[in-house]
Order: sequence, then C-alpha cells, then structure tokens
Amino acid sequence: MNSRWGAALAISVLSLSGLVAGTAPASAGPPVVTCAFTPTPDNPAARPVLPPPPVALAVGTMDVTFQFNYGPVTVRLDRAGAAPCGVQNMASLVLQRFYDQSQCWRLTDSARLGVLQCGDIYEVEKGGPGYQFPDEVNGTETYPRGTVAMGNQGPGTNGSEFFIVHSFANIPANYSVLGQVVRGMDVLDRMVAAGITPTERGPRDGLPAEPVVITNAHLG
Repeated sequence: MNSRWGAALAISVLSLSGLVAGTAPASAGPPVVTCAFTPTPDNPAARPVLPPPPVALAVGTMDVTFQFNYGPVTVRLDRAGAAPCGVQNMASLVLQRFYDQSQCWRLTDSARLGVLQCGDIYEVEKGGPGYQFPDEVNGTETYPRGTVAMGNQGPGTNGSEFFIVHSFANIPANYSVLGQVVRGMDVLDRMVAAGITPTERGPRDGLPAEPVVITNAHLG
C-alpha cells in the first residue's frame, strides 16, 4: 500500500474509532464534526500528502511529539476544544511525515509576540500541504505560554503552518488553538536563548540564529 494512502487510512480509522482519543458511550457514538479541506491548485503541496478525512472526532486528547534538533517537545492536542478539524489536520500531517526534516523559519521574542513558527517547508509562509481549511475561532482565544495554534496568511488559509508560544502572544483571536505543550518548554527556551537573526520585521523577529529543525514527529 502506498505510504500516503496508508497514513490517510490510518488517520481515518483512528478518527472514527476514537483509538487516539477519549471515547463516548457506544450507544450514542462518539461526537464528530465535519471538516472542509479544499485543494489549492495555485499553491500545490510542498511534499506529497493527502488531505485528512472530512470527519473529525470531537472528544478527548492526543499527544504529538516533535523531535527538534534541540530536543523533544510534546504537545497535547485537544479534540474536544474549538479546533477539532485543526487537530485532525495536524495528526494527518504527522502520520504522513510532512513535518519530518523541516526547518522552522521564524522565531520572535518581542513585547508583543514570542513564538516559534514551524510547518512551512520552503521559507516563512511558503510550502504548505496543497489544501486549506477554515478557521476554528470564536473570538475568545488567548495565547499564553505553551499554546500551540494554527498559523495562517489570512482568514480561511490554514494548512500546515503552526506556532508554539514560548512567552506570550498579544495578538487578535484569529488563530485556531490546537492544544498545549505538556513537555519540553525548556527546549523552546534554549532556542530563544540562542538568538534571533534580525529582519525587516524587527530585531527580535526573524530566523533563529541557530537553525531549528524538526527531525521527526510522531503520535504519542
């Protein structure tokens, strides 16, 4: 079986069975939501992946560990939160190895924004999965230290980009919150301590001074 199809089948089975999240009583069936993953032919996939299934489980949590060259960071994704489609998407990309051997192109540490931005294959905001999906926000989102959220280039442009807040993010509630870091914030702190290469965005907003690479990512 083609590895991409195998990964897509795996996430479909996991999503609908609840094997990677909490389950609801069998008589009622697990709560699910429908998702719309729309192809972007003008912005094709940077790596060959299939869109996730259009039905996402909306109960329980699942862990994803990103193995950075600085060390592991484990995030707990909340399927029962506001962004079950975003969680479904990240799990699908992890299973299809989209994030493996990818560089994180942006690190910020300003009075307004302190995040590590990853998920773009080519450079900042370039190199997505070949599809996009709507925002999952209600206007009450906040982004304290440890928050993991979708990045985007405007409303409804979610794809593979995500960010992890290492300090705080005083930004509008425009970014779907996926979950929280449960292990490895010290890894993020070491990235910040290594420095940032200044850009036109500011002296504390640019490439990490020392490259930050996701060597691999896996569920659990």
